Amino acid sequence: MADCVRSPAPRRTGPMLRIVIVFGLLAIVGGIATWRPDLAEQAYVKAQSLIGASKPGGTQTAGTPRPAPGAQPQRAAPPAVPVNLARVEKRSMPIVVDAVGTVQAMASIQIKPRIDTQVAQVHVSEGAQVKQGDLLFTLDDRTLKAQLAQLEAQIERTKAQIEQATRDRDRTTDLFRRGVGTEVARDNAISSLRALEAQLVADNANRDNITTQISFTVIRAPVSGRIGSISTKPGALVRSADVAAMATVNQMDPIYIAFAVPQATFYELRSALGTDPTQIKVDANVGGQTAHGTVAFIENQVDLATGTVTAKARMVNGTEVLWPGAYVPVKITLGFQADAIVIPTSALQVGQNGSYVFTARDGRAAVANVTVARTLGDQAIIASGLVGGEDVITSGQLRLTNGIAVVPRPTGAAANDTPPRGRQS
Repeated sequence: MADCVRSPAPRRTGPMLRIVIVFGLLAIVGGIATWRPDLAEQAYVKAQSLIGASKPGGTQTAGTPRPAPGAQPQRAAPPAVPVNLARVEKRSMPIVVDAVGTVQAMASIQIKPRIDTQVAQVHVSEGAQVKQGDLLFTLDDRTLKAQLAQLEAQIERTKAQIEQATRDRDRTTDLFRRGVGTEVARDNAISSLRALEAQLVADNANRDNITTQISFTVIRAPVSGRIGSISTKPGALVRSADVAAMATVNQMDPIYIAFAVPQATFYELRSALGTDPTQIKVDANVGGQTAHGTVAFIENQVDLATGTVTAKARMVNGTEVLWPGAYVPVKITLGFQADAIVIPTSALQVGQNGSYVFTARDGRAAVANVTVARTLGDQAIIASGLVGGEDVITSGQLRLTNGIAVVPRPTGAAANDTPPRGRQS
């Protein structure tokens, strides 16, 4: 009886195991696709072969030759990947440096009193635009004018005394020559005349001093520009020792933009200034308007903390689009590079070995390592790796590997996906 009992038949776990392995490989493909495109292709091919072996139709059918033991199973080539292409061009491109600048007034002058007195009148409103020489403030000058009148009277008295002293000198000199007068009397008359002449010089100097102080009671705009807030009003007492300014006038046109350029760019900037300063253009875009100018100043040393060099551009600001203290984006055009290698930035990829692109050649994708000199908008200027005339792939790079078949999309057709930049091994 025991001999009639059969042991259970072993389970057929081969197909199920293959399916589990397939899904595991597909997960691995998704994980490493952005890291190692070549390994992703190998995993994809392995998964395809296992899927074919695990399907019921994958069993050997009648009439189909069975592969020899140990022979590799034949696999179908992956379909061609549709891609967008762009031609690598050689053309003249501007050498542009982007920076962030700070607007600075060419002259920012604080208006302060030079005498101790009282504000009599304010002739300008806050924030008004003024021209050089415009009347801003009038200070009380009554005390100074009274002092000036006293000095003028003193000058007239001194002049009269000088006339009398001149006559006394002439008289004593004549008497001494005739032997009637004494030498002491003559010398005293001469000394008195000289003292009065010196007094007249001092009186004239005092009068000039008071006249100058009276001129300080009329305050005019030192430069053309825009005045800020006015802290003093009519009737306020002001002193020459005051720290706070009565107002500040900023020169608005022309105006400076200060910006920092990297040390490497500084040498190009300095070389361009030495060759032809007129070819350097500075543009600042603010509020939809663009201000134009030229480089006016370069600092005489490199900032050790940042490795940059400060420069200033003199900008035309008739419309006052540039406002002192504002941060503005600046584009400095140093000139033009002839026969620059230009590609769209969408073709650039970044891998472990740096930047690279996929080129399309004979229906196959090929990896080309490139060195990017700079970017300008949606275009990249290539320093090495391309020579011009190649076709670079601008979309679908996530599905590409070195040597995979590609097919160009029709002209004007957009890519259905926008994959992130992959990495190159």
